Amino acid sequence: MAKKKKEKKETKRKKVKLKFKIKKFTLMMFAVDILALIVLFFIYGPVSYFRELWVTTAMTTMNHQYLAYTFYSPKTVDKIMSKNYIIEVSENMNLDDIIIGNTEEKDSYSSIYEEQIFTRDEGNDVYKIIRLNENRFKGYLTVIYDPSNIDLAIPKQLGVVGTSVAKLCRDNNGLVGINGGGFEDLDGWGNGSTPYGTIIKDGKVIWKHAGGDGGLIGFTNEHKMYLTTETPEQAIANGMQDAVEFGPFLIINGKKAQIHGDGGWGVAPRTVIAQRKDGIVLFLIIEGRLPGYSIGASMQDVIKILSRYKAYNAANLDGGASSTMAVNGKLYNRPSAGGEYGGRAVSNAWIVVDPNSKN
Repeated sequence: MAKKKKEKKETKRKKVKLKFKIKKFTLMMFAVDILALIVLFFIYGPVSYFRELWVTTAMTTMNHQYLAYTFYSPKTVDKIMSKNYIIEVSENMNLDDIIIGNTEEKDSYSSIYEEQIFTRDEGNDVYKIIRLNENRFKGYLTVIYDPSNIDLAIPKQLGVVGTSVAKLCRDNNGLVGINGGGFEDLDGWGNGSTPYGTIIKDGKVIWKHAGGDGGLIGFTNEHKMYLTTETPEQAIANGMQDAVEFGPFLIINGKKAQIHGDGGWGVAPRTVIAQRKDGIVLFLIIEGRLPGYSIGASMQDVIKILSRYKAYNAANLDGGASSTMAVNGKLYNRPSAGGEYGGRAVSNAWIVVDPNSKN
């Protein structure tokens, strides 16, 4: 009798357990269905913002453009990209507008951003790093007071093996560094990287590649930032000392590029270089593709930040996983990939040279 009771109880327990499993599975499948409906709504629903964000963000990458075509036809992708573009300022730069100097601390400031720039860190007159905490993204703005301390660092085996920004700083007495121009990434980590476009170093063309898509971004022998679509030979004749090829140009002579939609660049990690009228150089790094921490920035976001800090000329550099910043020879930001290895290997970097090493 006791045995039958026990068996009956066990059977009942198994039935309850089975019902619980079925209920749990049903709830899980219901949640999956809801999630799928939400995703489909964003991808194919009436709100175009999410479609355009998905497509433009995918198309701005080098290796993940297939994500745009996973959900949309080539015709749809082309239509979206045709509505999201940038019109750069067409006028030539007026380098006479840049008057280097007068960067000492002041008694009063026109804005909190001016105060952030001119209030130096104790014991450091070379640079200052400002932490950026926006609604959707985080980043760093490095203020370099003397543009003569800016240099272009090149890997020892240019075009053969890339080098991390941190190592480029260590090899070239760099205090701070950011990645520069784009490159063909053969293995996803920058190893065996072939730089795109032109590289000018010390007034000479040291690299040319047909894959460049943009203008020359660099500095003259007077340490003024020079953005131009001239040939490398013309740029050198006009004083260009160091330059990489990339873009787009975001600000020229204080005038902002026209951004239609999100500019066709989506939301992503960014690297930007800029200069103020007083000669102060700005290195901007935006962290991105890090859910729950920093999604990334659009070109509009970048221009807004640079305008706050009165950038007079500014240009976009290679972004995405390449967006890395090093301080004192070590990776400083959180890149979207490769952080555990000290950052992705790149084909060149803009660095702030230790002025004491120049003596």
